[in-house]
Amino acid sequence: MDNNNTALAGRLNALATSTLANALDRVGCMGCTMVNLKPVAPGMRFAGPAVTVREVSGPFGTFESDDFRVGAMIDAANPGDVIVVAADGVPYSTWGGMASLAASIKGIAGIAIDGGARDANETVDAGFAVFSRHLIPTTGRCRLKISDIGTTIVVDNVTINPGDWIVADDTGILAIPAESIEKVIDLAEAFTHEDEKAAAAIRDGLSFSEAMKKFGNI
Repeated sequence: MDNNNTALAGRLNALATSTLANALDRVGCMGCTMVNLKPVAPGMRFAGPAVTVREVSGPFGTFESDDFRVGAMIDAANPGDVIVVAADGVPYSTWGGMASLAASIKGIAGIAIDGGARDANETVDAGFAVFSRHLIPTTGRCRLKISDIGTTIVVDNVTINPGDWIVADDTGILAIPAESIEKVIDLAEAFTHEDEKAAAAIRDGLSFSEAMKKFGNI
């Protein structure tokens, strides 16, 4: 990740997804939240540019073991990137504990999967952030095939291009178009400052109804 992207990631990691969602509304980016993807454990978060992956699926035996090229996803990602996998929500595991360990060692920020992940405890031990539709023990080997890396994909009804920014925390996960990233961050930082002022006013006795009138984003 270059210095500019490192700085952007640092700013994003200091912002809540709720605040970023408010900023996305303001710039006209609707439908950017992947509502069905959840962290495999509490406290996981990441922010980074997307490395996109497309998988196709079938019953066990549809594909060869070699088609399950999870290593190719890790190879395609640079430190600080977020791997994003479009798998049409199938209940097969794309990702497990060993992959989390390898990705963590490489410095990859996290992975978002519209499909399954497993080995939650190993993933937590590896210190790697995984968001997925399913947490399920069923392997994707011989059920999943990586068909494309680095193309436009659709994940949980959200269109994601390579290099779009993916941000996730305990509240949720969203995509920010690369061309809007600096404007969205600037707005979200301003909203965060306003939220801090609103919280201080409430602690000083301002009612919530009054705070909602005075501060437009709470």
